[in-house]
Amino acid sequence: MARHPHSGKVAIVGAAHTDQIGKLPGHSRLMLHAEAARNALADAGLTLKDVDGIFSAVATPNEISEYLNVTPRYVDGTSVGGCSYILMVQHAVAAIMGGYCDVALILHGESGRSWIDMESQGTPQGPGGQFEDPFGTVGAASTYALPVLRHFHDYGTTKYQMSHIPAATREWALLNPMAMMRSKGPITPQDVMASRPVCYPLNLLDCCLVCDGGGALVVTSAERAKDLRQRPVYVHGTGEATAHRSVGMMRDFTTSDSTVISGQQAFAFADMQPSDIDHLMLYDAFSPTPMYFLEDLGFVPKGEVGPWLEDTSKTPDGKIIYRTGPGGDLPMNTNGGGLSFGHSGRYGMFAMLEAVFQLRGTAGARQVDNVNTSLVHGPGRQFAAAATLILGRD
Repeated sequence: MARHPHSGKVAIVGAAHTDQIGKLPGHSRLMLHAEAARNALADAGLTLKDVDGIFSAVATPNEISEYLNVTPRYVDGTSVGGCSYILMVQHAVAAIMGGYCDVALILHGESGRSWIDMESQGTPQGPGGQFEDPFGTVGAASTYALPVLRHFHDYGTTKYQMSHIPAATREWALLNPMAMMRSKGPITPQDVMASRPVCYPLNLLDCCLVCDGGGALVVTSAERAKDLRQRPVYVHGTGEATAHRSVGMMRDFTTSDSTVISGQQAFAFADMQPSDIDHLMLYDAFSPTPMYFLEDLGFVPKGEVGPWLEDTSKTPDGKIIYRTGPGGDLPMNTNGGGLSFGHSGRYGMFAMLEAVFQLRGTAGARQVDNVNTSLVHGPGRQFAAAATLILGRD
């Protein structure tokens, strides 16, 4: 396996959220994009005049160009769901290395909770309207619940084991000032199981927090990055894939085909393997999603994620240490994740921002020691598309 010639040749030099994450009825979809762009460019020490590549999904590049009064020479509006922004980093690498743009601005803004300037998707005539909705798989909770029941059946995974995911993630949220659930205090797996049922086997605390917000990344060549304000975070590996549209068309309800493919691509691109990764950001729209990705990306053997999650330890004073939580052996979703930080509808941008902050060493109280590599992975729709990104300090 040889490292891809573009590995490490492009860097993230600007990264920022919108000013707030939560319920923001005074912010439209386009305003959230603009606020994120302003903050990320200021972080990089650049201006809109430097930007010649626009990458966006919830708002089209046409809308962004008009709203920000820029005329990019390269645009990308690839939209495959929540991982769209993760795979846009791969597209930005290709565009920069190919000379199609010099400074790529990847933007996300979504009024997922207040629904200001948003459009509804799906029609009765579409595939979902014909082949999913009539059978009760209406909404993300029901479509994610379907495959995880097969994982339970085939491997003996339990709700209690799965409940360790949101419990661990909440521990990280308590350390993040921007996390929506910071003030709510810790939760246990038992608390997750006792929360209100939503769609079996998912309870309320298994479900992400719908919010308004956004974020942006500024990406450029590693050579140019040396002269900018922030310590560069280098793109070492990328991968993307799409396998189907409807959850009912999964080839195997216990495996995300697109995750396997995109992960293999990213590890080959970087000439790395799971043991080389210090930090994980695995898209947690619901508790099962990171559970699947831990297996499909090779961090946990197939079918063993349930016992792996349940294998906790304790501090001398009796506090639980989760495998993926603070003090655990595989820190994951350190911003609080979609389950306790916030989820605007397309969470991939937030996962990448946290990876950048960890690699810069600027994550504050939640900073993980000795983070040199971080892997970000997310799905598009319900295990349909996937994108994987491996970032590094050097």
